[in-house]
Amino acid sequence: MIDFLATFIFFFAVIDPIGTVPVFIAVTRNYDATAKRKIALVATLVSALILLFFVIAGEIILTAMGIPLSAFQIAGGIVLFLFALSMIFGESKPEEEVRMAEDQNDTAIFPLAVPSIAGPGAMLAAVLLTENARFNTWEQVQTVLMMLLVLVVVYVLMLAASTIHKVIGSSGASVVSRVMGLILAAVATTNTLGGVKTYFGI
Repeated sequence: MIDFLATFIFFFAVIDPIGTVPVFIAVTRNYDATAKRKIALVATLVSALILLFFVIAGEIILTAMGIPLSAFQIAGGIVLFLFALSMIFGESKPEEEVRMAEDQNDTAIFPLAVPSIAGPGAMLAAVLLTENARFNTWEQVQTVLMMLLVLVVVYVLMLAASTIHKVIGSSGASVVSRVMGLILAAVATTNTLGGVKTYFGI
């Protein structure tokens, strides 16, 4: 049995649903309500498919390349830590991806589904939290359900994006993103230390 709350918070931190709100608003600013709902649905479904692909094939690809999962766990933890630092000290997710939305041809796929929802951190998390050596099939199913639950939260928040943005504003979304970055940094450190322990048999 997995720790449902910890898994949910982990995915919530790497996906950052609240940080997606200003991105969604920027991407859909020229669309009507019906089109916005369709874009939100497409973005959520595409993100789910991408993350499910990493859950199913991520470890297979690593095995085929001869990369031990412990090494991937260490590397993944380091990348997640750097990702967390960028959330805390750098340009926050809402600020960075809203700018991307303003510079690119706005679609549900980019930058909304990738990299706003199914970003590098979420992809790494999908692999790390479903390792066959650490989790049995039922536990992996539970993890996937928690991941999908976070994506449902993303979808609901996108549908209510205008209202939420009026309440917390871009600054509020930025603050939440940085707090999630701090939580993610702690999780990433734990993953790295766990990988080192496994790799060296400590």
